[in-house]
Amino acid sequence: MESKRGVAVERNGKTLYEFCVGNEFCRLGAGQNAYSMSHGSFKIKEKIKSSDSFDIKAASVENGVLIIVIECGIFEISIDGDRICVTPNVPEKYNRMWIKLPAEKGESVYGCGEIFTEFDLRGKNVNVWVAEHINALQTAKKILKMAFGVRNTTKKQKFRNYETYYAEPTFISSRKYYFHSDTTARCEFDFTNDNYHLLKTDSIAPFYIGFADSFEQLEGDLTALLGRQPELPDWVYDGAILGIQGGTDVMMSKVDACLNANTSVCGVWIQDWEGRRVTAVGKQLQWNWQWDEELYPKLDEKIKELNAKGIKVLGYINPFLAVEKPLYKEAHEKGYCVKNKDGEDYYVTITTFPAAMVDLTNPDAYEWLKNIIKKNMIGLGLSGWMADFGEYLPTDSVLFSGEDAELKHNTWAALWAKLNREAIEECGKLGEIMFFTRAGYTDTKKYSTMMWNGDNHVDYSIDFGLPSVIPAALSLTCCGFGLSHSDVGGYTTFLNLKRSGELFMRWAEMNAFSPLMRSHEGLNPDVNAQFDHNEEVLNHHAKMSRIHKALKPYLKKCVEENANSGAGVIRPLFFHYDEPVAYKEAYEYLLGRDILVAPVIKENANSRSVYLPNDQWVHLWSGNEYGGGTYDISSPLGEPPVFIRKNAEMFDELLSVKNA
Repeated sequence: MESKRGVAVERNGKTLYEFCVGNEFCRLGAGQNAYSMSHGSFKIKEKIKSSDSFDIKAASVENGVLIIVIECGIFEISIDGDRICVTPNVPEKYNRMWIKLPAEKGESVYGCGEIFTEFDLRGKNVNVWVAEHINALQTAKKILKMAFGVRNTTKKQKFRNYETYYAEPTFISSRKYYFHSDTTARCEFDFTNDNYHLLKTDSIAPFYIGFADSFEQLEGDLTALLGRQPELPDWVYDGAILGIQGGTDVMMSKVDACLNANTSVCGVWIQDWEGRRVTAVGKQLQWNWQWDEELYPKLDEKIKELNAKGIKVLGYINPFLAVEKPLYKEAHEKGYCVKNKDGEDYYVTITTFPAAMVDLTNPDAYEWLKNIIKKNMIGLGLSGWMADFGEYLPTDSVLFSGEDAELKHNTWAALWAKLNREAIEECGKLGEIMFFTRAGYTDTKKYSTMMWNGDNHVDYSIDFGLPSVIPAALSLTCCGFGLSHSDVGGYTTFLNLKRSGELFMRWAEMNAFSPLMRSHEGLNPDVNAQFDHNEEVLNHHAKMSRIHKALKPYLKKCVEENANSGAGVIRPLFFHYDEPVAYKEAYEYLLGRDILVAPVIKENANSRSVYLPNDQWVHLWSGNEYGGGTYDISSPLGEPPVFIRKNAEMFDELLSVKNA
């Protein structure tokens, strides 16, 4: 509506924002970034060349569109239901935009992609840029400290050093609104001021603000705008996916051992189906996307044999090519690789070896890689795969499309997810085959079928280990990506950083109560406890796999809700409970509406302090009833703190999963 001094946006009789003549509306400027990348981690230096503040000169409503006039241009503000879209029309000389949103004391904000160390981002300055979450320097420092007996699992790295695989210029507020920018450039979201949020984008792009009466409605509108994930294949819920490496004989013997232990096995994930390379950091993969028949003889026959038992086989792929292998030779000869400024194939060092990148902006290269997936993976009989990486596009790359690599960098991961999705859809296999991605940006949520939380440390550290995947999953949900899981046991293993049997069991407990239960042998499998580490671990993992399978009807219902409404399977407590603690709790989660999970996140712990929102809860293992409050809950191995809401529609069925 028009006000005396400008234009006000009202909702349910309440003025949300008022754009008044004479008030500062935004700042526009010009700047340049300098990037240096090492193993996917970035150092960024910015030089601001100009920064101009603009007041509102006039505000009016024209044909239902609010027009904000500033000295150098206009901002068109259209309204669609409870969503505002702001479209800038300003001179091309500007490539920086600063927007202030009013903030309130006590307000919390969540999102900006996948954040591992924090959940509530109020008080933080967030760099929205896709990168490696875990870099070599951080890990080396940690291992050195451990060698000298320093092992503080509760100490976090400084947030200014934070990087993440999945970054996104999107957040939601405890005041029940969301913000999203359509920019593909780097952003800085400053939530440190008491009175406003300062949102800087390194390009001029439209942005959205949406409002709702509940967080479920808010996520519904956000995902209606940005996209949702489809429902998962039915087989995913039928137990655990076993992470196995080492060849056909090893795969089959480990499957038999699990079946003999009464493990519910729905899949086998063999990431080394295309071959293995042993490096100084561990057992890695040979990035040549063809079946290694020497390591996996008769794999095609074994896939059919396992499928007949209800067990699917999954593989691995990424957008790189091993430079010493046949597929790279073909790609090089056809000019399918990303180039450097000298016109040569751009080699990127991942850990200890260089690799070339397929240029996804080249239509022929894009189709070539997609057809490799169709023929070599789907044609082989694989029912899914890890679609790894997507973070590494250097900003000084030369792309076939001619696009600026700095502006393409963030979206590279989404383009990679799109390629994988199209391969499945074009084979008519969506709903039968799934893939899971590590890196992401805005469009990833509408292309990927599942996220996984990356290369977590095989320990209890709050910033990189088991605890960190909980706020990571919650922040993804707040951005509208409602399907995620983690490697049971973690991944990053080096020297004295290795997995214990207890850690594996605690991680399995958590992932049994998640959309997907899948283990990983880790970077150095020989020193890590695996699902068959000993009889105790084998039986524990078997029990958790049966519980995951017993949750199938409930999980399918939750995943269906996510596909239809964007509600998210792993949810923050505040989605359903308007309580102060619920807005701050980062290490508990709701699995759907009716299950509360508080994973054990400390070593050698036999109990955990659990906050229960104001409701009626039944402890899964004992059947004891609790009201709202904080309780010390006994948590022996095999009985993590899990509570069922007494008014749950499927209460009896959920309570019975303990008998699986």
